[in-house]
Amino acid sequence: MDYPVLIEKEGIKLQTEKMEVDKLYYCVYQDRVMLFFKDKNDLLNCYEIEEKEIVDEVKQSMPEDIEKTLEKYIKEKNLSS
Repeated sequence: MDYPVLIEKEGIKLQTEKMEVDKLYYCVYQDRVMLFFKDKNDLLNCYEIEEKEIVDEVKQSMPEDIEKTLEKYIKEKNLSS
């Protein structure tokens, strides 16, 4: 399956029909980490992280480590529900 988050000249393009429910998708755009996920009601949820420390860490991470980096950030900031 193609990744449903694309960065184009005009901005971020989301292909929500390709998104799996409750799966986290992300990209780095304009020095921000953008997070997206579709919930069980097919509602799109979007979050933006602009803290330089986490943006730099995500930029330097290998693709397979980015989700762990984000989970660590969420836990440290007590952002989980």
